[in-house]
Amino acid sequence: MRAAIVVFPGINRERDMAIALEQATGRKPRMVWHKETALDGIDLVVLPGGFSHGDYLRCGAMAAQSPIMPAIRAHADRGGHVLGVCNGFQILTEAGLLPGALLRNAGLRFLSQDCHLRVERADTDFARHYQSGQVFRAPLAHGDGNYFASDDTLDQLEGEGLVAFRYATPEGEIVREANFNGSARNIAGIYSANLRVLGLMPHPEDLVDPLMGGTDGKPLFDGLAAALTVAA
Repeated sequence: MRAAIVVFPGINRERDMAIALEQATGRKPRMVWHKETALDGIDLVVLPGGFSHGDYLRCGAMAAQSPIMPAIRAHADRGGHVLGVCNGFQILTEAGLLPGALLRNAGLRFLSQDCHLRVERADTDFARHYQSGQVFRAPLAHGDGNYFASDDTLDQLEGEGLVAFRYATPEGEIVREANFNGSARNIAGIYSANLRVLGLMPHPEDLVDPLMGGTDGKPLFDGLAAALTVAA
């Protein structure tokens, strides 16, 4: 699997993501500056977390206009895989690659804590090493992680099975108390219609080694590496 991590000014999770990808694939991902315009020979494009362009205007709004974005859209249009985590998820919604928007957290405070995610489906390249209904732990760190979409869009996401993960209790209950940022229907991550683009707010890349405190996020990267190595 050949992966590229897009680096925007203000991004600060690219090294964490590189560690997770290299551990899963055995090869270093390519770091792509946002002013580049080509993604030749890449299987997976990753938009990592942080504060692109200082989160001016809206989180991800300026990054969505970067020179690299047409290449990312073209990659997605031809069925390439794209992963956006935290600020990367915000960029994907601002660029129109995923529906909805990420608003200020319901409590209007920056959150930095662990959460638990329930896997809504395990038949995708991203979740194939999890089981449907499985709960795993993931760190979150954001001020604008409150997923919002119209009722029609939410119903469509539900009806087409495009909800990837939901905030849950450690036992897998989907309750308000587990939804720290107020996201609609406890949604923590969503897929594109072809299941090749995933956006999620928490950070699975920060739990891929026992030295990090756990390996709950490792199956996501191992699953991607297995799927895309076979595809290649």
